[in-house]
Amino acid sequence: MDTAEELKDVVLEMDEKEEGFYFASSISEAMVQSQQELAELNENIDSIQNLKSDADKIDYMLAASSGALSGLVDIFLVGKPGESPLGQLSDIWFENRTRDFAKLTGWSGGVDNSLTSAVRHLENKFKIPYDQTGTGDAGTNVFGLNPRNHHFKSLAHNPNLLGLFYSVLNQFQNSSTFVTEGELITLHQADAHFELRGRNVPSKLFAAFSNWIGHLISDVSGSSSSKGRGMGIPSPLWTWVNSTIAIKKKLRLPVSKFDQNVYKLALEIFNEGYDLRFQTAQTIPVFINELLVRFLYSLRRMTYYFSTHEPGNDSFKEIWKVAEPFTHPTVKRMLTVAHATFCLIDVTDASIRSFQFGVFQSAEFFLRFNLIGVGRLTISLYGEGKRAIVYRKVERESSFAMREKVIIQHYLEGLKTLAERYDDKEKIKFITDFKSSDLYIQVFEESVTLAQQRQVADEQILKNKSEIDSYFMGE
Repeated sequence: MDTAEELKDVVLEMDEKEEGFYFASSISEAMVQSQQELAELNENIDSIQNLKSDADKIDYMLAASSGALSGLVDIFLVGKPGESPLGQLSDIWFENRTRDFAKLTGWSGGVDNSLTSAVRHLENKFKIPYDQTGTGDAGTNVFGLNPRNHHFKSLAHNPNLLGLFYSVLNQFQNSSTFVTEGELITLHQADAHFELRGRNVPSKLFAAFSNWIGHLISDVSGSSSSKGRGMGIPSPLWTWVNSTIAIKKKLRLPVSKFDQNVYKLALEIFNEGYDLRFQTAQTIPVFINELLVRFLYSLRRMTYYFSTHEPGNDSFKEIWKVAEPFTHPTVKRMLTVAHATFCLIDVTDASIRSFQFGVFQSAEFFLRFNLIGVGRLTISLYGEGKRAIVYRKVERESSFAMREKVIIQHYLEGLKTLAERYDDKEKIKFITDFKSSDLYIQVFEESVTLAQQRQVADEQILKNKSEIDSYFMGE
């Protein structure tokens, strides 16, 4: 082939489609298409890289410091029921919310705006048939009930889905259902004066649901007859043992010794004051840890951003992209470290304080054990594992994309060189045999001409399809 023919017939791009081959017909068209491909590759590479944390030593130190500080808050300000400054604040908050809800339902505030008056109003407003306390009724002998444990043993008092189910069921049947000593016991015709409001099934269902919510709120700070702090409603994270026993009994499955031991432990710590109010207090140091880590992450990234950018050229969109503390794997890794540090301090403190006269007291341990913190750490660990699995799956794809990006960049540089040598106004046409050929060997032999025109070293030229495939696959 002479020089004139070589300058006339240049292959810019070839792609295989169902109907044959597709060819780019000009340098400008090939450059536009390559730039689009490069942009897509950059997006793919960025999305893959965003699965991996880039936390450094300072990030880990900040996260561990946040976890340690929150752990100290948990030790000295949460502690256990009866010795908790934050627990007292939580109690007051729930008392005020009970008063607020009572006012929404028509309570005037009474003479002294007392909590007892608000609770009594709600008990009368949202009547239910399953409020036996074991005082002056058969519950003491049959269910082992007393004023301190009836909120825990009564399934309808449990703030979970099974509690809602049994509340509605008890109201329709005028019954009470209790879990005690691994047994599920139901008292029929529990309240001779109870009548579920509503003219039809939908209205009765709505009334039953309203009664369940209203009665739980009336009990969250204790009943109207409570002396002192009163017994609130049990923690949702501990009532699962009641649900387990109830479901097993309904399915005629044996209740294991483990279930009974956990039930006794949950009942014991509930009697010591571990209820929904105290568990809310336990969320405070966990929440502080969460906010502090996200704040430190954003502060450090914003500081770096402003130190590397000229004043006056700031963009809120760019700042937010750099410093937003919600989606990046780095902040999630920092949260994992922070919550792990918090749990380590919490468990260590609870373990040390649980040994009394050389004997480990399990109830003392779980009174101080921050279950919310462990739950939050579990979520972080699950996220870390999931990201690691996904990253491993796409790591090969990332390597392939980066290689392809380099080739396209080189290809664009070559197109720029060709644009300087050739007159693109005349459209550089592809050779006829290239358009009509269906043989890969001939196609790639012709494409070698382009590489030679660009003065590429012979050992760097990919001369056939198998060589190109091997290069892309990293082989």
